[in-house]
Amino acid sequence: MHNSDGSNTAVTVRAYHVPQSVSTATALLAQGEAAVIAGGTDLVPQQRTGSGTWQPVLVSIRRIKALRGVREQAGQLWLGPLTTVSELLCDPLIARYAPVLARAADCFASSQIRNAATLGGNICNASPAGDLLVPLMLLDAEVELSCSRDGVISTRCLPIEEFLVGPGSTQRQPAELLTGIRLPLVDAARIFVFEKFGTRPALDIATVSVGLLAVAAGDCLQQVRVALGAVAPVVLRARAAEAVLEGRRLDDEAITAAVAAALEEINPIDDVRASGWYRSELVRNLLTRVLRNAVAS
Repeated sequence: MHNSDGSNTAVTVRAYHVPQSVSTATALLAQGEAAVIAGGTDLVPQQRTGSGTWQPVLVSIRRIKALRGVREQAGQLWLGPLTTVSELLCDPLIARYAPVLARAADCFASSQIRNAATLGGNICNASPAGDLLVPLMLLDAEVELSCSRDGVISTRCLPIEEFLVGPGSTQRQPAELLTGIRLPLVDAARIFVFEKFGTRPALDIATVSVGLLAVAAGDCLQQVRVALGAVAPVVLRARAAEAVLEGRRLDDEAITAAVAAALEEINPIDDVRASGWYRSELVRNLLTRVLRNAVAS
């Protein structure tokens, strides 16, 4: 097995645990040298290609029922990290309060992978191209992190924008477990769009993804949120573009100005899927189309 630095030093998995409660899982993580596994659709391929590695202790959280489901809770929408992408796609509460998340789930890999891949795994993998991260950024999602110390579980919450640090890097500490995702409970008519460009958009990793969330007010947009994926070290909110659009008549001049602002905010790289230049052109074209369609709707 390869280490993440490319060396050939083998890592021996000496223990595999399948806890059935959050308290047991966090107690195991508190002992150190442990990795969390759920659906394994990211972790297993990374281990096989040498881009990631196991820890000596694996903690499978798949049997923790408390980490599953979607429900209204304390004026928010609570999503369990073990909720699968397929479940997001058909959940009535997601359809009501967060339809843009269901739209992204519909573009996520294949049906077989959607049945295994989890919301929490997609978040903690922290890929700049993560399909679910764009709508979560639009929806002002917060992540709930729990850890155990001397048998007592403590919890902290972070906006997802702060949680994501870089490619594959988050604010989650080794002893912490992602135990929930929280969304504001907003039941209002909103424009929502998620567009993903790839060789096969429903199966491929995104070359670029664009998300829009807004409230229509005549021919203007209010409460505008724009999020972009695969064009920076993390999925980002295009706040300069949002400022251009907020409360402004959505004509060609406004769209051109917003797209120009978004292009100043991104920092795309060259990789096997596309060049940085091509990604910039994709943002230009996709965001222009998304905004023009918003006018038409």
